[in-house]
Amino acid sequence: MLDLILFIDDDPITLMLCKKTIAKTSFSHEIITAKNGEEALHYYDSLKQDAYEGRAKKLPQFIFLDLNMPVMGGWEFLDCFSSSDYSDYNSTKVVVLSSTIDPEDLEKAKKYPMVIDFLPKPISPSMLDYLTKKINQED
Repeated sequence: MLDLILFIDDDPITLMLCKKTIAKTSFSHEIITAKNGEEALHYYDSLKQDAYEGRAKKLPQFIFLDLNMPVMGGWEFLDCFSSSDYSDYNSTKVVVLSSTIDPEDLEKAKKYPMVIDFLPKPISPSMLDYLTKKINQED
């Protein structure tokens, strides 16, 4: 079981269903959410500031990322998150979730080393089981 995951999605219903599914399967102890990529980057900026000030906080071990969001979408988030500004967090595993699986998006996702999979929405218990096995194989 993971300690902390970050779910980045702008749809409140999707977030509610995901929280329920994750709680039911014991995939993670705690879930934090962001409504878009910019909000998620602000969260990581606050983690950097806390670390600088000696207040270490738990880091998300895993990110579920939607692609289509207002303000900053998933691709823009990945571009920023994979930059040197966030190099302390680049080892965080990311799963892209999308309601449409476009072959071009699948190929694009492979360009980001932190993206370990590209899966259809919504998450399900079997998907979380699959991801748990995948994570354990990589560790």
